[in-house]
Amino acid sequence: MTAEGFLEGRRLQMARGVLLQCIMGGYPAARFYGSDDGDLALVAEPTMIHPLPWSDEPRALAICDADELTGESSNLSTRGQLKKVIARYAARGLAPVVATELEFFVFAPNTDPTQAFRPPVGLDGRREDGLSAFSVSSNNGLRPFFSEVYKCMAALGLPRDTFMHEMGVSQFEINLLHGDPLLLADQTFLFKHLLKEVALKHGLTVVCMAKPLAHTPGSSMHIHQSIVEIGSGKNVFSDENGQPTAMFRHFIGGQQAGMADFTALFAPNVNSYQRLCHPYASPNNACWSHDNRAAGLRIPASSPVARRVENRLPGADANPYLAIAASLAAGLHGIEHELEPTEAIQGEFEVPDNLSLPCTLHAALERLKRSQLARELFGKEFIEGYIASKTMELTSFFDEITPWERRVLAAQA
Repeated sequence: MTAEGFLEGRRLQMARGVLLQCIMGGYPAARFYGSDDGDLALVAEPTMIHPLPWSDEPRALAICDADELTGESSNLSTRGQLKKVIARYAARGLAPVVATELEFFVFAPNTDPTQAFRPPVGLDGRREDGLSAFSVSSNNGLRPFFSEVYKCMAALGLPRDTFMHEMGVSQFEINLLHGDPLLLADQTFLFKHLLKEVALKHGLTVVCMAKPLAHTPGSSMHIHQSIVEIGSGKNVFSDENGQPTAMFRHFIGGQQAGMADFTALFAPNVNSYQRLCHPYASPNNACWSHDNRAAGLRIPASSPVARRVENRLPGADANPYLAIAASLAAGLHGIEHELEPTEAIQGEFEVPDNLSLPCTLHAALERLKRSQLARELFGKEFIEGYIASKTMELTSFFDEITPWERRVLAAQA
């Protein structure tokens, strides 16, 4: 909308069904968002109105809540769902603290989707060959791009902890500083938007697919989680002697109880499961472990004040609001019901059947359909609408025949 209209306080409204729009642009049946398809109000968050530093003409972006015209948050809003989870913690005198680690690829423009992504030509005139993981000079060939990324992050108030080259060809990772879950979800969303916009200015393509390249590690969005007392700021996962508390165990128990039901929320696309089918560092399980990257729930080595639980299941393609909400809601469910986790698993291990997770989008959606826990924590309207939208996407995928099928199966008798 125009700056004048925004500053006058003009209400921006949007059809309710847009919150269930699938990634191809279509919509599920109207019954999933109200047969009248009435309007929602987009209410700007005052602390999240940002002039866009990469824009050649003055423009601003405002992150909004999607509220019903009666004033309450829409059940279909993922940002609204996260706010409800945070409020449930606050009712117990607790505040969750999270941090996200986002991985992404920087590629040359890809005008033909039938062709594989390629790394860009860097300042040295060459394409990266994949030998730059964790190198101090690994982004030199893309220095102008990253320099503008850093400047734009500073302009948007996005504090960064660490930035590094990851294992994949032209793959990078940023760790955002820990803080309030809603703030971190907003910052993660803004950062992904920033990456893509700045990349376009530099003739590049940033891809946040979970698995854009074959034979290459995928991209995750690990979520680090702890809980503090409101007021004192004390980490309730550690006691006065620095030992793990019962609340710490119950939080892990809740995570384990919810991971299979919520897999479709953490891994929302067909491509998400390409990342998870190669299990090292992309664990498709609900095991927990001390500092073992093969476990879906990892307890990083830290001091007692920083004791936290890392959920390693979400991919870079996950909705940050929904992934954080689902992970925190599962943990709170464990605290409320005093759920005990399994024994921690160390070293190389076989995943027990009861801790394995769905390995395809179809299986994940079927599990979500059967989940009473999901409906209890997020409401029937949201879960059924989400499943309807994702089912449309899955059906669209199955409407196409892949090059592998033509190459391998056509000659079969």
